[in-house]
Amino acid sequence: MNLGPIEYTVERIDGDYAYLKQQDQQQQEQKCVARALLPPDIAEGMALHYEMMEYTII
Repeated sequence: MNLGPIEYTVERIDGDYAYLKQQDQQQQEQKCVARALLPPDIAEGMALHYEMMEYTII
């Protein structure tokens, strides 16, 4: 389990889930994350920082 730090971009939001793309690994698949685990005011295109199982907006 990678506890970070990792930078993500919110690629799309679909209902209760957001699909994130790791910024330095663009060839990897999108990561599906429950929106309940993300900051409440995220939007598509935003950058997120992940570390120690916590997401924050950059």
